[in-house]
Amino acid sequence: MRKKTSTEQLTPKEEELMQLLWEYGPIQISRLVELYPDPKPHFNTVSTVMRRLETKGFAAHSNEGGSFRYYATAEKDAFRIKGLGKFIKDYFGGSYYGAVSALVAEEKISAEELKELLNLVEQKNK
Repeated sequence: MRKKTSTEQLTPKEEELMQLLWEYGPIQISRLVELYPDPKPHFNTVSTVMRRLETKGFAAHSNEGGSFRYYATAEKDAFRIKGLGKFIKDYFGGSYYGAVSALVAEEKISAEELKELLNLVEQKNK
């Protein structure tokens, strides 16, 4: 298995499967297919995407009773932070302030939530 790099990107289909692996893994391909909403992808399609995730170093498998069970090798928290950083860079020019300002402008975050965030920042700086 190849070690993933910090510049490795996932396709939307790979991200969908990673979410399922984090939630349900270790898991068989047939069960992954069952978890998809209709129209469900073909077994071979899911299998191909899982092999790509293995090649990229985000997933691996074990052989249990002649059946492969896939699991995530990348931690969800690290993946989430990296994804958030890329999103902020791509859509807000790297400005976390700009992202939070957009949330405020769209009324997606309350004054109470902002106060809680400020408290977190102040506690972190102590």
